[in-house]
Amino acid sequence: MSPTRQDAWSQDEDLLLAEVVLRHIREGGTQLQAFEEVGKQLTRTSAACGFRWNSFVRKQYKSGIELAKKQRKELKKQPVSNEVETIQEAVKVESVLSPKGNVPSSTITFSAVIQFLEGLHQKAQVSTDFEADRKRSFEKIKELEKKAFYLAAENERLSKNLKAIEEDYRSLIEIMERARKMVVLQDEDRQQKVKFQMDKNGNLERVEK
Repeated sequence: MSPTRQDAWSQDEDLLLAEVVLRHIREGGTQLQAFEEVGKQLTRTSAACGFRWNSFVRKQYKSGIELAKKQRKELKKQPVSNEVETIQEAVKVESVLSPKGNVPSSTITFSAVIQFLEGLHQKAQVSTDFEADRKRSFEKIKELEKKAFYLAAENERLSKNLKAIEEDYRSLIEIMERARKMVVLQDEDRQQKVKFQMDKNGNLERVEK
């Protein structure tokens, strides 16, 4: 068994953590399950994954969390509506194929059955097209979310680089200022050490003290 990692988190690991947690939120899972899944992939404890999510990663994906919660609500509604439609269609079939009371079976005509089945087929086709469109939209949303994750991570990386550059620039300015002051002091000190004397020919010459 591999030892539990305790090193610093990388950008790719933060992205993986965000993607898994948002997927669990969207599909109705728990964050604890997400932390355990990420922990197994990264050889980290679920507690470490939870701490990283709550202390750092979650703050960058507030809009993604809201979107995932909205998608979870929509997915919960879908099975209920399908079940209702199924019950309604079953009632219709029973009313047509198995009439109750004193209605004679001869009232059921072949054309009526064909018309009813064609209606069911059309509804099934519409439902299939809707489901295909929903899946395409869902995949597109996942793709856009992934791009948003990478852009957020890239923005954070560039912000850190900019901050480091600004700090280096301030340090350079301070070094240059100290160097300038040292040069000025050296010049003043050198001027104070200079004196003039007359040579044998009566000319003044510069003499260092």
